[in-house]
Amino acid sequence: MPFGARLDAAGGVTFRLWAPGANSAELAIEGAARPELHPAEADAQGWWECTVAHATAGTLYRWRIDGKLMVPDPASRQNPEGPNGPSCVVDPKQFEWDSAWSGRPWHETVLYELHVGSFTPEGTFAAAAQRLQSLVEVGITAVELMPVATFGGRFGWGYDGVLPFAPHPAYGTPDDLKRFVQHAHKLGLMVFLDVVYNHFGPEGNYLGAYAPEFFSKTKSSPWGAAINFDGPGSAPVREFFIHNAVYWIQEYRFDGLRLDAVHAISDDSEVHVLQQLSQRVRSTAHGRPVHLVLENEDNGYEHLAPEPLAGRYDGQWNDDFHHILHVALTGETQRYYHDYGQDTMDLLERCLTHGMIFEGARRKEGGAREVVAPAPAQPLSALVNFAHNHDQIGNRARGERLRSLVPADAAMLPTLLALLTPAIPMLFFGEEWGATEPFLYFADWQGELRDAVRAGRKREFGHMDAADLPDPCSDSTFQASRPDPKAAETQAGRAWRQEVRAALAARRQWITPRQKQLLTGRHSAQRLGERGIAVQWRYEDGRMLCLELNLGDQPLPVEAQHLGPVEAQAVFSHRWPADTPRGTWPAFGARWTLGEEITL
Repeated sequence: MPFGARLDAAGGVTFRLWAPGANSAELAIEGAARPELHPAEADAQGWWECTVAHATAGTLYRWRIDGKLMVPDPASRQNPEGPNGPSCVVDPKQFEWDSAWSGRPWHETVLYELHVGSFTPEGTFAAAAQRLQSLVEVGITAVELMPVATFGGRFGWGYDGVLPFAPHPAYGTPDDLKRFVQHAHKLGLMVFLDVVYNHFGPEGNYLGAYAPEFFSKTKSSPWGAAINFDGPGSAPVREFFIHNAVYWIQEYRFDGLRLDAVHAISDDSEVHVLQQLSQRVRSTAHGRPVHLVLENEDNGYEHLAPEPLAGRYDGQWNDDFHHILHVALTGETQRYYHDYGQDTMDLLERCLTHGMIFEGARRKEGGAREVVAPAPAQPLSALVNFAHNHDQIGNRARGERLRSLVPADAAMLPTLLALLTPAIPMLFFGEEWGATEPFLYFADWQGELRDAVRAGRKREFGHMDAADLPDPCSDSTFQASRPDPKAAETQAGRAWRQEVRAALAARRQWITPRQKQLLTGRHSAQRLGERGIAVQWRYEDGRMLCLELNLGDQPLPVEAQHLGPVEAQAVFSHRWPADTPRGTWPAFGARWTLGEEITL
């Protein structure tokens, strides 16, 4: 990389820092009573460089800016004491990789989002690795780690990272993370990483003091200054983040990246940074399948492609699926759900056949979209459907999972619907056994930042008694967000887990092998009564996957003819006994069948 510390073949380490705003820069070797200072020289572009002959892997260092400000290396591979401490030189070649892993194709992806800190009692990469076998047994094919880049404090969601190349020290060392990835690969699991390229966190971010060009002078983000991807001095900024993406794929052998909130990445360049990033990642993967996924609240789809393609993205989180399903089952229409409260079942029908419901609309704070326009049909295999994720649970005041908000008989239906559409499915950790623990917003801030976060939560949920609002900066809030795996061994937990396993087995047999034949814009659906929907997903070979769904709490009488393929094969059913009378759909029941296409 052009950034950071590089071990030289002849011995020693060369250190480089882009600090165009600095008048002087010195490399400070730490570990003795006083730092050992080494002057650096700058070129015309603001790159400071020095070589220390006796430095080696394990050497602790910082940069001293203008003779006074001590800062970590922004491209540090390891910061063992957190973002305010010294960086550590890492030998990226010392880890012995097993070369047997060759990746898996996108259409086989079944994602499982997890937060390393609360996935296990230990909250480490090593402990998380010991839980992976149980995911394989359920039918998961890919784990997606919430951000692991170093952030301030002991615990947090990870979206306020400030050292994007350094794994958070509370989770383990760089080698611990590599061992996690290698163990997952030995089990046949892909590993995705959530990365944040739209802002830096508020604690431990020193870039503004010596590289103000990192931040736009004309644009902002919901979290403060926007990253400068298109203004003066933006070329090294773009390279910093593109190299970060390549770094995770090459040095840690991740199988995919999920790019957080790309609607907050503003770039008016001729070639968008997202396009450039995808091109570079794919060109450096050397033929290994690498999957790139976006989160885009605006439902922009211009970067999507139904097949892996340089410059494009394999998938995008489909918030519309979650939101419309949530409204259909709970009746809530506040905040995220404002746009889905009218014609809810019609919108659900459109979502199941077209993928996205709306397009090109940025949400007003806490309210409706500024513009609501119907989205055209998308390739369903390029969307990621889910009933839960960290945002939709954690941004609730009490962090409730959806199963706690719907009737008991309907609790499992959202999970099964996410697993058994032609879109790529995703589970949230604990969902495989029906965990009931909340996932709350937590961040280990101190001082004025802690006070500001607490006050902000109280403003956001002002309708609640402050005594009932979990303290986001309390360790107890963090601990309460850890699902208890012992619940998976209860009778209810085993039954839930077995149904998830059966659903994923059905997906593996009936849906996954047919993904490449899935058509776009040819799917259809019909409303039946107030709460029933029949859906038909069509394939190139004339076959049709059908869903009969009753979201009502009473049996639904329908016309006697089957709204699906003639002489269909049963794929999967939920709350649909074999002796169900023809022409009746059970309460909160769902049935999937596959057969020859018929004309309706």
